[in-house]
This record gives sequence, C-alpha cells and structure tokens, in this order.
Amino acid sequence: MKKTIVRAVSTAAFLSTVYAGSAYASEHTVQKGDSLWKIATKYQTTVSELKNLNNLNSDFLQVNQKLQVPGAAQPVTTAVASKTASSTSVYVVKSGDYLGKIANQFSTTVKDLKSLNGLNSDRIYMGQALKVPGKTETTTPAPAVTPPVESTTTSVYTVVRGDTLSKIGVQYKMSVSELKKLNSLSSDMIYVGQKLKVNGKASVTTPTPTTPVTPVDPAKTSEYTVKSGDTLGKISQQYKMTLQKLKELNGLKSDMIYVGQKLKVAGESAVVTTPAPAPTPTTTAPVGEFATAFIEAAQSVMGVPYVWAGSTINGFDCSGFIYYAANKAGYKIGRYSAAGYHSRSFYVDQPQPGDLVFFENTYKAGISHLGIYIGDNQFIHADEKKGITVSNLSNPYYTAHFDGFKRFY
Repeated sequence: MKKTIVRAVSTAAFLSTVYAGSAYASEHTVQKGDSLWKIATKYQTTVSELKNLNNLNSDFLQVNQKLQVPGAAQPVTTAVASKTASSTSVYVVKSGDYLGKIANQFSTTVKDLKSLNGLNSDRIYMGQALKVPGKTETTTPAPAVTPPVESTTTSVYTVVRGDTLSKIGVQYKMSVSELKKLNSLSSDMIYVGQKLKVNGKASVTTPTPTTPVTPVDPAKTSEYTVKSGDTLGKISQQYKMTLQKLKELNGLKSDMIYVGQKLKVAGESAVVTTPAPAPTPTTTAPVGEFATAFIEAAQSVMGVPYVWAGSTINGFDCSGFIYYAANKAGYKIGRYSAAGYHSRSFYVDQPQPGDLVFFENTYKAGISHLGIYIGDNQFIHADEKKGITVSNLSNPYYTAHFDGFKRFY
C-alpha cells in the first residue's frame, strides 16, 4: 500500500513538470490555405515570433509542413490552480502588448488571463492594470492611464452620405483624433448607416436654404449619353438634379456608370460658364475607358482560386490579379507587390469605379493587400479562401486595415 501511494505522488509531480515545460509550444501541421499570418492569429502570436520559433527566412509554407507554435492549451491541475489563485500580481499594459504576449510572459494562457481579469474580449489598452500569476519584473511600471471616460453628454450620430470624420467633428466641435478615440477607430474610413458616439449636441448653425425637390415630369425628361470622365455627381450638377433623384430616375443601385450608357435626365443641360480646368496629376492610364475595361477584365476571372505569387488564370494573389487585369485593359505595367503598386499611384479623395483600394498590416506590416473599387462601397480582389471575389468595405476587418483609395499615375 505504501509503495502505491509513493508512485501516485511521483506521477503527479512528473505530469506537472511535463505540462509546465510544454506550455509554450506545440506542433501545427500546415493545411491548404494556411499562411503565417493566419496561423499566428490562431495561436495568438505574431508572424515574426512564429518565424523565429521555426527559424524561417521567408513567409513561404508547404502543405503538411510541421511548425512549432506558442500558446498550446495547458492542463490545469489542482496544484497549478491553487498556485495561480494564491500568487497573483499586477501587470501594467505597455505599448505593443497583447493578451497572447502577456500570457506567454507569465507562463499562462489567454483563456486563463481573461478569466482572471473578467475580460469578455481580447481588447486591452496601454496603462491597463491586469492580474497575472506569479510575480512581475521588479521594474517601475509606467503610471496607470485611466481609460477614457465617456462624457455624460455623449449621444449617437448616424453617418449619412457625404459625411467625413472632419465634417462630423466640426458639427460637434470635436477634433478628428477625439472622434476616432471615442469610437476606437483605427482609420478615417466611415460608411453610411454607421453609428458613432459624439460629444454633446450638434452645434446650432444657420442651415443653408435648400430648394424643395419637386417630382420630375416625365414629359420634361431628355436623354444623356455618358462620356469619358463623367460621374453621376457631375451629370446631376449639369442638369440641376440631386444625385439620388438621378439614380431613382434611372433605377440605379450604385454610382457606377460606363461610357456610352444612356441616362434619363430632367430638362435640358444648365448653361454654365466653363471653369478653368483644375490641375491633375500627369497620368498615363486613361480614367474613363480604362476604368471600364479594368473592371470588366477583373470580373471575367471571378472565382479563379487564390495562388501565392500567381498572375495567370490558373490562380492569382492580390498583386498578380491587378497585374493581369490592368494589362488586359490595355495599361501596360510591370508585376509588382502591393507596396509596389502603392508607390505607382496617387491618392484620390472621391474614388471612382476602377480606382485601387489599399489595405495595410494584414499578413505583414505596411501595405500588404489591394483590390479594385467597383462602387457602392464594394471592391473586387483575390481572397485567400474564396479566390477572386467581391467584398464590402464596411466589413470590420477591411475597415480596420483600410489605407485609402489611389489611382494609377
């Protein structure tokens, strides 16, 4: 009987030692569609840490490749749970910290860390005090930063067409940075219907008198043929119509139009003095005809699968897709990375269908993904899982990584 008891205690000690030593790493087998970014996200680590752990010099992976990954689930024994409960300390979140990094630092898991602090999400902020198992390093922590306290006079504003953060900020006497901080926005991009927290009430200003919009008499409509460089906004101003009325009259659901398209317009073109042409960047890529051909070429390969570094109809990655569609549309350009196309284009404030849309910090730092804007807040691109597909910019993932709209020089 005595021999059996000694053996049981030894086994428990042995298991505790094994689990304590393996809390940092386990093995992941690369599956089709995997990327370092995707795997790093799954195990709550970073691409650089994953590469260091596996001595990788590039982002290239092979199916069935074995990778060491941090943050493996750690069995919790009664002894470990007791130790965690009895010996906790406080850690102050620093710049660059995230729950996975802190969990590794204190030999615990993200799940246990969230449970210990009563967290419902992975979101933390600089200066936040977190309970952690064991003792923290004996360094003077940065002074705790009190989380932003929402004003008791905050209200909710719903974004309407034509809004920008700057415009809303002026309306509520807030700076753009204050507006972004209050709503946890990482970019200036907003979308129609989005709910935003704002301070106080809108400043009272004398509204500009508007001319009541009367129904269009069908007998007084005429036909307009779209020309190169036209936009719905430009045509609506020419015929003294609102953009919404022009779309309703023609049954349009998006702002996208094409050269040669016939549109119904109210009355005759307003007689206006031709303004001096505004200076525009020198461009070798025609905006009107090219944009239409660019989108048509992109749509012709819908559903083609995603292939890393691919630039043919057998498979595309994001930059190879742009290379293929641009050359098919008649704009001869070399095969570059997303960052390469970013440096060969200029920013536009009012995007048109056919413009490029860029994203940053997706699977790596900096400009790392792009697609073709097709209007109505949508873009076509090479998706890692779906291949060539259409996505919406209001998707929280794309909103968080949005860089801006650009146009080829």
